Amino acid sequence: MATTFAHTLDLHIRARYPLLYVATAEEDRVEAVIRAVAERLQPARAVQEWDVVRGYPGLGTAKGLPLPALDVIDSGVGDTPSIFVLRDFHPFLRDHQVARQVRNLARTLRTRRQTVVFVSPVVEVPPTLLDDITILDFPLPRYGEIEQHLGTLLQGLAQRLEPATLEVLTKACQGMSLTRLEQVVQMSLAERGTLDESIIDRVLEEKRQAVRRTGVLEFINSDDDLDDIGGLHGLKSWLERRALAFSERARRYGLPNPKGLLLVGIQGTGKSLSAKATAQLLRVPLLRLDVGRLMGSLVGESESRVREMIAVAEAMAPTVLWIDEIDKGFRGVGSSFVGDSGTSARVFGTLITWMQEKTSPVFVVATANNIDVLPPELLRKGRFDEIFFIDLPNDAERREILEVHLAKRREHRLREFDVAALAERSAGYSGAELEQAVIDAMYLGFEARREFETADVAACLAESVPLSRTKAPDIDALRRWAAEGKARLATG
Repeated sequence: MATTFAHTLDLHIRARYPLLYVATAEEDRVEAVIRAVAERLQPARAVQEWDVVRGYPGLGTAKGLPLPALDVIDSGVGDTPSIFVLRDFHPFLRDHQVARQVRNLARTLRTRRQTVVFVSPVVEVPPTLLDDITILDFPLPRYGEIEQHLGTLLQGLAQRLEPATLEVLTKACQGMSLTRLEQVVQMSLAERGTLDESIIDRVLEEKRQAVRRTGVLEFINSDDDLDDIGGLHGLKSWLERRALAFSERARRYGLPNPKGLLLVGIQGTGKSLSAKATAQLLRVPLLRLDVGRLMGSLVGESESRVREMIAVAEAMAPTVLWIDEIDKGFRGVGSSFVGDSGTSARVFGTLITWMQEKTSPVFVVATANNIDVLPPELLRKGRFDEIFFIDLPNDAERREILEVHLAKRREHRLREFDVAALAERSAGYSGAELEQAVIDAMYLGFEARREFETADVAACLAESVPLSRTKAPDIDALRRWAAEGKARLATG
């Protein structure tokens, strides 16, 4: 919240941190907080704002070039207690002369009641300045701030919404900046001439766009539910119990928000489907995190992306955050062969610290195929509520999986298939491999201009080689790991 940021900013200024960096696109909102903090300080601070086009409007100087802007600060400006807000200064930090002058300022300002605050939508800090600049997070607005802003906005537009609609709209706007919120309201008003329930659909579409703009999160639309998963009854029962913790009754009871779970197993055993079904069970949005896209090429870019991802996920809460194949994204973190100057370790550290300490209702579902490459820190108690091992389906589970996929395609003919015989013939096959056998059998029937039958599915099973044969050592290693009590079995 902005109040928490104001407290953090106040502490850093009073502690005489010379250079602060705030990553946000909401210049108006963050500068309003800076001015409010400046007024409360003892003594109060003057606020001087600079950008490359206008220079310092209050001082009438330093337009166009970054070094003159820094020279104004270095000169002391009469040694008046001040906060200098430099907008979009990050491209200039790449210049070695500018960076050198910023370092000079860091030494000078420690003896003054003056602070420089860089405000930019991205974090780009060269290595030479990492020890001098302190990066502060400016979170997206939370429910109360959105509610207040919407009330003021509607009053100014002479518009009224029913209380129930306004409550739903306020919840829908979580995860958006106040600037974007205003734009959506104005767009809806311009389109329809008045505001009604239809604005909620526009807001939801705008939220999808906001998620896409992060570049690392994807808004997943899925109708898959627990009934679409064959077997895994132990996991299903656990999820159904945890779903109760997202209710208002659970909050009144004092239950903490569930943290999430880690699903470990070979490919095709239903990990991704379980993540999608979890969001459907909880009736919340599903966000998929692409860990690979967190890694940027510029210093500070990766750390900025993970902070933005966390901010968006928390602002959209309650939600399910699906971290797919987390083992590939953080493979080798902490080992000596990761040659990225520690970027992966810092990103990983930020992520797992948040997973440990978060109190917001963001339910993390992480999936992994290879437990050996996962950093040990990820498996410690407190990161997840539970770790499940999803093994290859047993005979009863294979029957259920086959019935699910046959019913999806030929529900009216389900009784014509000998599911028991197919389950017996498919020992060692994963759920994905069973689904593919059904699809391949449909091709056989279509080619022969007839309905596909049990024999077609059996033939396709016989022609394919399951992963249980090609990856037998990996599967045995996973089973030994789970047998040591390090994970619960998803089969129940």
